[in-house]
Amino acid sequence: MSAQEQQSSLTGKTLFITGASRGIGLAIGLRAARDGANVAIAAKTSEPNPKLPGTIYSAAEEIEAAGGRALPLIVDVRDEGQVSQALEKTVETSGGLDIVVNNASAISLTNSQATDMKRFDLMHQINARGTFMVSKFAVPYLEKSANPHIVMLSPPLDMQTKWFAGHTAYSMAKFGMSMVVLGLAGELRPKGIAVNALWPRTTIATSAIQNLLGGETLMRASRTPEILADAAHVLFLKEAKSFSGQFLIDDQFLWDQGVREFDHYRVDPKSPLAPDFFVPDTSIPPVSLGPQEVKGV
Repeated sequence: MSAQEQQSSLTGKTLFITGASRGIGLAIGLRAARDGANVAIAAKTSEPNPKLPGTIYSAAEEIEAAGGRALPLIVDVRDEGQVSQALEKTVETSGGLDIVVNNASAISLTNSQATDMKRFDLMHQINARGTFMVSKFAVPYLEKSANPHIVMLSPPLDMQTKWFAGHTAYSMAKFGMSMVVLGLAGELRPKGIAVNALWPRTTIATSAIQNLLGGETLMRASRTPEILADAAHVLFLKEAKSFSGQFLIDDQFLWDQGVREFDHYRVDPKSPLAPDFFVPDTSIPPVSLGPQEVKGV
């Protein structure tokens, strides 16, 4: 494979993706699989759930069908032993580790009085602690990769009251993931390991949107997970030594890489797109978020 081909493909690369049994994590795995990558699916869902589509095994089947090699792993990112063993199994199976995606996350948009401490602890254990622990245990393996990346699905560190009021516990946990980005990017830069954050400008059509946040109406006002999968794919191909510590918004990052067409990511072209939480006011959309114009017949 030529140097140019290596820069445009994830062929032979190994990814460890938390929460990859469905949604954004699965979409990122499928995009990598199309290049022929190895994808470790690290998630809790091993049995079908009527409210949540997908298990680690159904995700593995999809990744294999897309052209990749899949390794389904039952992993609770709160469990130190499970995380450590899963990373070890991934390296044993694939021969190495190149990319870690911290996608697993818990959400509860409740105010202080409506947030019980068990839910508070869950969000912090999965979001902030889980992200820190997966990244920590992955570093010794990533050090051996030619172009190692750690990516968090977490927002820019935009400290405004409006992002916290109404759901302080969730925001603390989610921004905790981004603080891991900030710290590890500096810590690991001398090792040549890139650490970056990727976040959607709009809501993304996932089970969380369907079941917890807005149902069908918000689903129609969302983009598909493929926009994050495409952005992540571009990010993974960046030179790790020179591209780190970035807090990226999906469409702006793709626009900066030359992408100009975004309408195919819309669930419903007739619906205006709904903005996601935590996108800074200074971040201007590169394309209109209003309803797609219907061209004349």
